[in-house]
Amino acid sequence: MEEKFKEYNNSEILVTTQWVEDHIKDFADQKGDYRLVESNEDPLLYHSKHIPNAVEIDWTSDLNDPVTRDYINEKQFEELCSKKGISTDTTVVFYGDKNNWWSAYALWVFQLFGHEKVKLMDGGRIKWEKENRKLVKEIPELPKAIYKSKIRNDKTVRVFRDDVLAAIKLNIGLVDVRSPEEFRGERLHIPGYPNEGALRGGHIPGAHSIPWASSIQEDGSFKPLKDLKKIYENENNLSKKQPVITYCRIGERSSHTWFVLKYLLGFENVKNYDGSWTEYGNLVGAPIEK
Repeated sequence: MEEKFKEYNNSEILVTTQWVEDHIKDFADQKGDYRLVESNEDPLLYHSKHIPNAVEIDWTSDLNDPVTRDYINEKQFEELCSKKGISTDTTVVFYGDKNNWWSAYALWVFQLFGHEKVKLMDGGRIKWEKENRKLVKEIPELPKAIYKSKIRNDKTVRVFRDDVLAAIKLNIGLVDVRSPEEFRGERLHIPGYPNEGALRGGHIPGAHSIPWASSIQEDGSFKPLKDLKKIYENENNLSKKQPVITYCRIGERSSHTWFVLKYLLGFENVKNYDGSWTEYGNLVGAPIEK
């Protein structure tokens, strides 16, 4: 365990790249106590090369319902986990590209189904690559597991648009993790990305602008606790006991900040608005600020 991990509210939620390398064989063990999951924005990345014995969970095809704009149901989640060799008691270690945007998102979705045995590899794929650690093309052949899903509980870590509209009038912290240009309404999307349908630019009234990257260091790993406290608590006056809602464009960057607030800083009531600006920016009659 890195020394900085001990300072975080949940020191067990993170693992180092070295820990992952030391447990490579465990991720393919027939018992299935541990499984390593790569989840990326780039759908081609895993198949080009990945950490040995890692399986892939694709955020679009695996986690999202193919028809409704929502997540998969309990039966689909059971089938997904079983196929990936994940049982109800498996500890799932996530990592991915984009400084763990999508791996944090996948971890967040697992929380909807009450799977609490989760960890995130600090620094994600970028740190692993910078350290010149081994990557392979071979896809592991893992035995199917038996998974019994809990009922999906959207009230634990998720909010919807009505919750957000109510939050504007209440003492609830709203954290916009997009770029300052998106926050100010100067852009509708990240440079180099398509506009995913938002008709208006700006931000939800009263929201704090705290870009997701504020929490990471150059190698993609999380900043020490004192730096995180300075950003979220001192500079933006967010309280651990105050309800907090994170949002971005489609919910992936805000999952990253949700992870920081919930697990590293120990915020008691933080939830992710996965509808984010793609939904809110199109709501008829909803107030915005620029």
